[in-house]
Amino acid sequence: MATPQFDKFKQYFNRSKKPSIQEIVREPTAGGIVFRRNAKKELEFLLIQDHKDRWTIPKGHIEEGETAQQAAQREIGEEAGLMNTEMLGWLGKIHFRYRRIDKLVLISQQVYLMRVKTDGNEIQKEEWMNGIQWFSFHDALDAIEYEDIGKLILLAMKRIRQEEL
Repeated sequence: MATPQFDKFKQYFNRSKKPSIQEIVREPTAGGIVFRRNAKKELEFLLIQDHKDRWTIPKGHIEEGETAQQAAQREIGEEAGLMNTEMLGWLGKIHFRYRRIDKLVLISQQVYLMRVKTDGNEIQKEEWMNGIQWFSFHDALDAIEYEDIGKLILLAMKRIRQEEL
């Protein structure tokens, strides 16, 4: 016969009915920390707002036969409408994981520093996005939802200052 204390304890063993992980999937991605100087010559960073209202950088999967740099530039063109960018170099690599039903998805994301060659006013969001916007450095850091990307924005700012970009 079960005791009331045991019934309380059982809840910790039957927490979810999720299927067990059957497969591990690796997905290489690339993206960019994109910046511009606005009309007042102030530095601004481009962020997109995903379907869950989280601000982040434009990024996406690396396709077959494509380098990470090529993927980053293509994704920024597709996601932000910025077709005229300058690749200024690699900033870092981010690793994260999430569950997709019965799969464990391991993401590795190459992040590059990129400058817009235009005024950047041609940005346009894709349908799945909730927003796209230029932010000042401090506002970008406040808005960004992911600590690793925030650290790369700090690194980007350091590089922009050191190299007077």
